[in-house]
Amino acid sequence: MGIDRECAPVCGPLQERRKYILVGSGRVVHGAHGLATARRLVRKVLPMFVVAAFCTVAAPAYAKNENARLDALAEEFFEESLKLYPSSATSIGDHRYDDRLENPASTEFHASAAALDRKFLAAVRDIDIAQLDAVHRITYDVFRSERELGLQRAQFPLYLLPLHQMDSMASTVALLGSGAGPQPFDSVRDYDAFLSRLEGFVRWVDSAIAGMREGMAKGVTQPAVAMQKTVPQLRAVGVADPEQSLFWIPISSMPKEFDAANRERLSTAYRTALGGQVLPAYRRLADFIEYEYLPRARSSVAWTALPNGSEWYAFSVREQTTTSLTPAAIHDIGLAEVARIRSEMEAVKARVGFKDDLQAFFAYVQDDPEFYFASAENLLQGYRDLQRRIDARLPDLFADFPQANYEVRAVEAFRAASAAGASYQPPSADGGRPGIFYVNTFNLKAQPKFGMETLSLHEASPGHHFQVSIQQELTGLPRIRRFAGYTAYREGWALYAESLGQELGLFTDPYQWYGRLSDEMLRAMRLVVDTGLHSQGWTRERAIEYMRANSSLAESDAIAEVERYIVMPGQALGYKLGQLRITALRERAAKALGPRFDVKAFHSQVLRDGALPLDVLEAKVDRWIAQVKSSR
Repeated sequence: MGIDRECAPVCGPLQERRKYILVGSGRVVHGAHGLATARRLVRKVLPMFVVAAFCTVAAPAYAKNENARLDALAEEFFEESLKLYPSSATSIGDHRYDDRLENPASTEFHASAAALDRKFLAAVRDIDIAQLDAVHRITYDVFRSERELGLQRAQFPLYLLPLHQMDSMASTVALLGSGAGPQPFDSVRDYDAFLSRLEGFVRWVDSAIAGMREGMAKGVTQPAVAMQKTVPQLRAVGVADPEQSLFWIPISSMPKEFDAANRERLSTAYRTALGGQVLPAYRRLADFIEYEYLPRARSSVAWTALPNGSEWYAFSVREQTTTSLTPAAIHDIGLAEVARIRSEMEAVKARVGFKDDLQAFFAYVQDDPEFYFASAENLLQGYRDLQRRIDARLPDLFADFPQANYEVRAVEAFRAASAAGASYQPPSADGGRPGIFYVNTFNLKAQPKFGMETLSLHEASPGHHFQVSIQQELTGLPRIRRFAGYTAYREGWALYAESLGQELGLFTDPYQWYGRLSDEMLRAMRLVVDTGLHSQGWTRERAIEYMRANSSLAESDAIAEVERYIVMPGQALGYKLGQLRITALRERAAKALGPRFDVKAFHSQVLRDGALPLDVLEAKVDRWIAQVKSSR
């Protein structure tokens, strides 16, 4: 798409340009014309106009040179980073490195990553920022900030903690090898490539075990209570019979075009690799964790219990929130938000005529069968129905739409027991694979009907699917920005998307509105619990009890949430803080612009530069407000 260009100094606000092209082209489209028409306009008419507009503006030659230097530098870095992280290349649809696998459990890998950041930080500091246009200044700020963060991250021994129950190379490779992920199995070359990638996985297992042994000696281990969950995950994948493993799925479903010789060769090669190396590596890793690691893993849950843990946690908070807020300040924000949302829940309880207290209401919606589906297929169909309803209303609030669509799928059985209730997998950048809204059907009692509208808004459209897909399609931006991710921005946007439900005609049922409040409560509680665990001495049990007391979360969900925060410190803070910032920016723009405020234009400003640190996003929106105010 490549639409967004902050060009007010030379061109005037983009919103005014959009209005001109729609009228001038004779193509005035309103929401009633439907999603398909809006997509065609954004995808075909508007980009061509914007490109044409920019081709007519004569920018100073020196600015072009510095802009071009930065673009070349960003592209060079991205190419080198794909070689360092080949699984990331696969995930975005770049299949040049499908036969390789990074080894983040090795010291060599972390040294290479730090060297890459050091090299390009020195290079980007040589750019004259005074000669950059507005778009490239954003690129500069993001690029430099990321390299600086990378070098700060390198100060902490991440390689000593190579896996946990929420994520690891073991689960990534299992997903890739099942055929359900971004790894292609369409050609003989694809099958041979993954065989080579599996060799890298075996090397990762060796490095992970060595790193964990070093961590045990240095007092840098994961909490035992969380790592206990990894053992059954690994054993579920590392079965004895290769033909009963999930890695055999691509073999049993080989394309019919393959000739008999290749079918036989690949079957034999996979059987040998799986039976002789890969599956035993899963079992070896499980044995190591169960019999050697767990007895020496720490009993504490606070990140601050680790050597240099306070500084490590403070860094994680800065990195994940892209703010300078302290853990103590975030804790207080969370307490205030929990109190506010509880008050709104009380109002819902009164509206539906429930006479008992809020705790009893939590138990009622958690236990009553009317709030749950009896089958996984009915649950999935419910989300597919929502997809159609929401898509029909999106043109009311948005001018930009992703070209890629998304599918609703159940989480694969091998990872369902420990996976989140829902998640989103982006489409491939080449458009060959749609986005996937994963719904976990493992425990239907953890998937209440009253949470469906909110969850769909968050994970699919206009949440993660909208934001990530549009970002990937901004082909006018360097790839370091098209595929960048900031938790506070991405998750903040998804939580903000939940708040649009009423404007999109949802939440008319008070129980669905309760579902919205319930999900918002989860994100507010995260501010309290994450900081409580890692900076205020909370125990795992206190954190679980706090979440149960303030929500209708099933006990299994509360446990999974708390254990997620234990091993991923700071990650869960970005959701609510990002949403609060985006909401505040919308309120600021509406107040400043009055009748000239256009919610579609605001959403375009937030979406059209991809994921950004919150301070960079805020500065961008403030410039847009000033441009609109000064225009006629």
